[in-house]
Amino acid sequence: MSPEVFDQLSAISTTLMSDTLDRLNGINGLKRFDNGGRLVGTALTVKTRPGDNLAIYRALSFASPGQILVVDGGGAMDNALVGGLLLDYALQRKVRGFVIDGAIRDLAEFEARTDFGCFARGVVHKGPYKDGPGRINVPVSIGGQVVADGDIIVGDEDGLLTFSATVIDDVLRNSKEREAAEARIREEILTGTVEQSWITAMMKTVGDRVR
Repeated sequence: MSPEVFDQLSAISTTLMSDTLDRLNGINGLKRFDNGGRLVGTALTVKTRPGDNLAIYRALSFASPGQILVVDGGGAMDNALVGGLLLDYALQRKVRGFVIDGAIRDLAEFEARTDFGCFARGVVHKGPYKDGPGRINVPVSIGGQVVADGDIIVGDEDGLLTFSATVIDDVLRNSKEREAAEARIREEILTGTVEQSWITAMMKTVGDRVR
């Protein structure tokens, strides 16, 4: 991802991008466990046996700067898949964040970071096993969304979404157009008039669905 594209994606909310993607590309059920900032990068995917993080160590060993580790742990909450040590290793590898469909631990260390994003299913004190098996660079399922290796990941205070890198230009263009359209609507709302042109247009299209 070029610095220019990174800056553009970082400036657009997930809500705008989600709307331009027909609200179909969201990752559901994961919570944020960091101290703010926008998470933007490309997915390095891992599928692992629930409660086992051997494949995560292997994936981080060859991760590239700017990647986000996206782990399908089956949503299991019995054992944490990452903690403070793997956080430190990920920072050393210049990874931008974790997206874990499973649990993390050492919560305080994640919450202290403003330069590393972390989304996970939850927190548990019990650590992981390191026996395998696991797969790297394969399509994974995260919160009901399929993520392929190299897909774009964007996360903020409203949640996570993902899309193919092949549609970046479309997402950026359509998001900016929607942002401009919403700015016009907001300007009209602030006039204080009850009759709003955007509501009138909507009712002409689908108003017959309301009884």
